[in-house]
Formats: sequence, structure tokens, C-alpha cells
Amino acid sequence: APMKALVQEVVKNFADRLKSYGVNVRELSGDSNLTRQQIAETQLLVTTPEKWDIVTRQGEGRAYTQMVKLVIIDEIHLLHDERGPVLESIVSRIIRQVETTAEPIRLVGLSATLPNYADVATFLRVKPEKGLFFFDHSYRPVPLQMQYVGITERNAFKRFQLQNEICYEKALVQRRNGNQMLIFVHSRAETGKTAKALRDLALERDEGS
Repeated sequence: APMKALVQEVVKNFADRLKSYGVNVRELSGDSNLTRQQIAETQLLVTTPEKWDIVTRQGEGRAYTQMVKLVIIDEIHLLHDERGPVLESIVSRIIRQVETTAEPIRLVGLSATLPNYADVATFLRVKPEKGLFFFDHSYRPVPLQMQYVGITERNAFKRFQLQNEICYEKALVQRRNGNQMLIFVHSRAETGKTAKALRDLALERDEGS
């Protein structure tokens, strides 16, 4: 999982759901280290890329790698992020281990926002005809309507204002239809800025209700 907080959430979720099957789920992060016995008693480890990278670089990390037969990397699109080299080294180390030991390890990459999935599949040594799965909006149980709005404004401040105005108008239509909304922005800082901008627009236009 990409973040330590998400690791803890996944551990709790999976531990509750898999308990009846006798599956032991444990966290492996900067706050927790496991003994060899604990590793042997664990069927599912949840960790961050950075922690797994550190563990598998060390000699004692073989206690982990020799027992793991399935590696699932969530948010594989982070290969394009500043944390990409860590993910690259993990994948390369897994592939190298498979080649040298001839013991298969299944490698799964997950992402909801990966346009060049074919390129990433090639990097993961995926056979397209067997192991590459792409789900577009047609797989959704609820139909999804997509609309793209192009913004050509180059001034950052004016662009931000224009984005908020467009967002406000779209949200207002949904609110009048009695629908709920989720608005996604690029960062945590923009979350507060966007919420404040939408509130101010509603007050300015006397549409607070």
C-alpha cells in the first residue's frame, strides 16, 4: 500500500474479513518489525514500498522473500512519481529472484488511473493475452457519463478561479437535482482552497441553501 495509514486500514479490514478462514494478517512498517516466527505464522503481510525495499535489501530479508509467492502493488501508477525508483527496484528484485531461483512469484499491479497500462504491463513482464486486464467505464454497475472541459487560461490564479467557477456550476446542477457529489482535486492543500472558493461563490450569489 502506498501510505502507512493505508497499511493500517487494510490490515484491519482484511484481518476482520479473513479471520474466519484462519488467515493471519500483519502490518510491516516503520513502526513494526516481525520476528522470524511471526513471519512464519503470517499468511498476509501489508507494507509500504519503502519498508519492503529496505527489508529485501538486507540479508535477513530473505526470510520474507523466500516465503512470499504473491506480491500485490497498489497504486502502481506511482512509478511515475518521485517514489517510482523504489517501486522499480522492488519489481526488478522480484524478477531477478524468480530468474535465479526458478521459483515463481506472482506479481500484480493495481491502478485506477493508469493510461499507459500496456507499458507498465511490459515492465512487469505480463503476458498481454493472459495477465493484462483493463476495465473501462462500461464495467461499472452504474452508468458513468464523462465530460471533458478544456481550460486554456495560462495565468495560474485566473485558471484556479475559472476551474472553481466551472466546478461550482456543475455542482449546483447536481444539488438542484438532489444528488450527492464528490469533487477531487490534486492535493490536500487544494482541498481546503477549493471548498472555501465554492463556499464563497455560493455566498456571493446568495445560493447558500
